[in-house]
Amino acid sequence: MTYPILETERLILRVQTPQDFPAFAQMWADPIVTRFIGGAPLSEEDAWAKFLRIAGHWALLGFGFWGIFEKPSGRRIGEAGILDVKRDIVPSFHGVPEIGWGLLPEVHGKGYATEAVAAIIAWAEGHFGRVRMVCIIDPDNAPSLRVAARSGFKEFARTTYKGDTIAILERFPT
Repeated sequence: MTYPILETERLILRVQTPQDFPAFAQMWADPIVTRFIGGAPLSEEDAWAKFLRIAGHWALLGFGFWGIFEKPSGRRIGEAGILDVKRDIVPSFHGVPEIGWGLLPEVHGKGYATEAVAAIIAWAEGHFGRVRMVCIIDPDNAPSLRVAARSGFKEFARTTYKGDTIAILERFPT
């Protein structure tokens, strides 16, 4: 299978390889990264399970998360993409593409997340068609809420997921 590579002005988004796992695991072991995503740093074992879930998305569904790499340095700075994790959540959004992102703390505030999300939305509209998309964000995660708003997402529900309050946001094609 050929996997899509997305390129923006400053970023390359590509499917991750086993060689990317050490940087992936290091990112997910960072308490700042996980503060609003799961609430706790991941062990290497849990990071590996997450890494394999991403690979499984691509292998079985033809979409998933890309690693985000800075063009000049080639350094992995985060990840973003589309999920289908069959969340046990009310209201349900089964069958609706769910977008997500996470970046290293040292690159927060540079506009990389917004840039990556824009590229992913453009790709997703070519892949899925011009359909509704969703994302979930901790209501205290103001930076991610700003990225979502810049990307056209609006909150439509608050609910509890795995014991935490989350906002569910949706985006309709423009």
